Order: sequence, then C-alpha cells, then structure tokens
Amino acid sequence: MTAPRLILASASPRRRELLARLGVTPDAIAPADIDETPFEAELPRDYAKRMAREKALAAASDEAHILAGDTVVAAGRRILPKAEDEATARRCLELLSGRRHTVLSAIALRRPDGTLREKLSETAVKFKRLSTEEIDAYIASGEWDGKAGGYAIQGAAEGLVSWLQGSHSGVVGLPLYETRILLKSAGFPLG
Repeated sequence: MTAPRLILASASPRRRELLARLGVTPDAIAPADIDETPFEAELPRDYAKRMAREKALAAASDEAHILAGDTVVAAGRRILPKAEDEATARRCLELLSGRRHTVLSAIALRRPDGTLREKLSETAVKFKRLSTEEIDAYIASGEWDGKAGGYAIQGAAEGLVSWLQGSHSGVVGLPLYETRILLKSAGFPLG
C-alpha cells in the first residue's frame, strides 16, 4: 500500500522541518493566499482555528491530503500581530515582558474526499521581565521579522522564556503531537 499524498499549505521552512521530525516529507508545497485579518471581536482560539481551516480549504485538492496550520500569539483576548516592522516587534515584546501569554497553534487536515479534521494546541509561555537592552538586542537580531507576537522561540528568544507549559513545537509553528494524530488517522505511515 502506498502512502497517501500530502500537500503542505504553508511556505514556512519551520513547518517543513517539524514535519520531517515525524518522518513526513510533503509531496508539494502550496501556500494558501487568504485574508488573515481577524474578525471584529474574534477570540484568539476561534481565529487560529478559522485560519488553519481556511488555508486547508483554499489549497484543496481531490488527489491529496492538505495540511494547513496557523499560529497565534495572544495576550488575554488580544491577538498580537505578525511583526512586519521593528516598531511592531518592539510593542509586542514590551507587552509580553514579564507576563504570561498564550500561543495557539491550530492545524487542519483536509482529505481528498473533502472531510476536514482539526486540532488545536494551546501553550502558556512566560517571558522574563525584559530590559530595554534585551529588547534592543532582540530587535537587532531580526529574528522577529514576520513572526506572530514579534518573536521566534526557536532562536534567541528561547533564552528570554522563563517557563513554558504545553507544546514547544506548537510555539515554533506545528504542534507535532496533534499533527501526528491527524496524519495517523488519515493513514500516513508513522512510527
């Protein structure tokens, strides 16, 4: 029996690297081009799940499974943006300094028959109280560019995290436990 085909609806190299840890290499990469604007008063959990679902549906294929994901950093009910400039990254880091926040990583797997299964990983993360010098150094690193909440835990920001409860891989961008469950249920050969 041959393994099912898989299309990853993401251009993220981190998601590909994490998927490889499960022994899975996508047959194709097809980033979904969707509007990622949160709805007014949309809660972070709902937003993360909606984004993963919409990305899986936008990249739909009748011949392959589509795996899509979205990672959202939330401070309470507030969805933090992807940092596209230094000012946004700085605002995010100042807000997260010394406090707990939540990283929601949603995944959706669309099967060729159109059925959709979803999972959500929720991780609590706390940064140490950040000095101006630490924020300046992190901004200078450039790691924040394009990252939800203005940081990438797989880089220097990991040294700023005082504790984490949940899925480290989910904070990076693809919760491996939940992804493994979805892929196994779809017939992918995993150990």
